[in-house]
Amino acid sequence: MKYKVSEVAQINARNLTKKDQPVVIKYLDTSNLTEGLIKNITILDSRKDKIPSRAKRKVKENDILISTVRPEQKHYGFISKEYEDLIVSTGFAVLTPNTEIVDPYYFYKYLTMDSIIKYLQVIAENSTSAYPSITPNVIGELVIDLPDITIQKRIGRFLRNIDKKIELNYQIITNLEQLAQALFKHWFIDFEFPNENGEPYKSSGGKMVQSELGEIPEGWEIKSLDTIAHYENGLAMQKYRPDNEKESLPVLKIRELNQGYVDSRSDRCTKNIKESVKVYDGDVIFSWSGTLLVKIWFGGEAGLNQHLFKVTSKYYPKWFYYLWTKHYLERFINIASDKATTMGHIRRADLSDAKVFVPPDHLLKNFNKVFSPILDMIIIKGIEERKLSRLRDELLPKLLSGEIELPDESEVTEHV
Repeated sequence: MKYKVSEVAQINARNLTKKDQPVVIKYLDTSNLTEGLIKNITILDSRKDKIPSRAKRKVKENDILISTVRPEQKHYGFISKEYEDLIVSTGFAVLTPNTEIVDPYYFYKYLTMDSIIKYLQVIAENSTSAYPSITPNVIGELVIDLPDITIQKRIGRFLRNIDKKIELNYQIITNLEQLAQALFKHWFIDFEFPNENGEPYKSSGGKMVQSELGEIPEGWEIKSLDTIAHYENGLAMQKYRPDNEKESLPVLKIRELNQGYVDSRSDRCTKNIKESVKVYDGDVIFSWSGTLLVKIWFGGEAGLNQHLFKVTSKYYPKWFYYLWTKHYLERFINIASDKATTMGHIRRADLSDAKVFVPPDHLLKNFNKVFSPILDMIIIKGIEERKLSRLRDELLPKLLSGEIELPDESEVTEHV
């Protein structure tokens, strides 16, 4: 049956008032939720913190969040039980499904299909507001064709299982990144790497010598960032348009690096570009202009656009130059923000000015035994996450349109 969204869900039904505002709130802004993944929750104490005026929407389990500003940025998500105490921004439309008519997760995946998001974006771009935006009523007027509730639930469970696996991989990658960076700081900045007896080197009396940057462990060297790695700048890909789609690659720009994948909106370039500016899964990419980012790429083969570096090294392991580049990212961001231009950037001279502590070969080999498996697992999980995402995105419209039908669980059990 066909329904308007407003007929099967309440929109923005629960709002926080000053009277019922708790002392401490867990706040989620639109920028910290992308494609169902929550990146950060801000804990605010009203006794000492200023509570944002946008912190007004109350949510509960099974609610659906869709940003009303720039829909194409995909700031949407689903509220599971662990997040039902959140207060979210008024930048979200909060939909509370009627579970007697619609399965919440089926409903969520339907409303966040690419075709729906593109439709909302077209309306947003024709709005008269300062930013491309829609009103909650636009979502409420969408018409959805719902199959039987049992079919909805079957599809909802299937899609939720895939999304849970994607989210688990994301959490594993995040935890491994945090572990690698904490360990890197402990060993390469604080010099508390394990000595021959497994004790922290510096605090256990390890020999330190004077250098241009202060005391460093005996036997260590100081080099610049651009001597431990090669920073290959991308091409102005508008000059390398493909002759046909089959002989082309998606172009990796800052937008793609930020979201972690290419999509139908990504530009294309010819495959006939030099190998050094072709990007593959596991490559380290550094956006040095505009939005400064250092990331490991998991989005498949692509052509590297200008304003991004592909970082490689003939002599040092990937984790070494990746973590050192990441270590200097905040400094590079500060340098770029001081530029009197519309798009802040760093220069190659800034790479030369960034100094790196290099251990002797025998220590680097020992460190490699610890760091290399961490980075390998990050890459494995990242590639797996993108493959699952592609599979889900390919299946989604087919499942929701009824083109593909999932077997009933009882039918599957009978044949096991």
